[in-house]
Amino acid sequence: MEAENVVAAKSFAFAVRIVRLCRHLRTDQHEYVLIKQLLRSGTSIGANVEEAIGGISKADFSHKISIAYKEARETNYWLKLLAATNTLTPAAFTSIQTDCEELCRILRAILNTTRIKKEKEQDTEPS
Repeated sequence: MEAENVVAAKSFAFAVRIVRLCRHLRTDQHEYVLIKQLLRSGTSIGANVEEAIGGISKADFSHKISIAYKEARETNYWLKLLAATNTLTPAAFTSIQTDCEELCRILRAILNTTRIKKEKEQDTEPS
C-alpha cells in the first residue's frame, strides 16, 4: 500500500474547506467576484499537486508544484482581502488562513528540495 502523500491530502482537505466557505459566503454576502476568485485559486492548489504527482518528468513535477505554490499565495491574498473588507469573520479568517500558510510552507519546502536535488544532479553530470 502506498504511503499517504501529505501535501496531496492537505491540499484536498483545504479545497473542501474552500468550497464550503465559498458556498456559505455566497448565501450571506454579495462579493461574488472575490468569492469566485477564492474558489478558483483555493481549489487549484490540490489540482496542481495531483498533476505534479502524475508528472512525466522531474521538470514537470517541479513546474506543477510551482504553480500550486503560486495558487496558494494567491488564495492567501484573497483570504486577506475578504477579511479586510469584513466579509470573513476574524475567527473564520484565522482558521483557514493558518491552513493556507501551512500549504505555502510545505510547497515552498518541496520546491527548495527539488531545486537542491537538481543542482546536485547538474554538479555530478559529466561535462
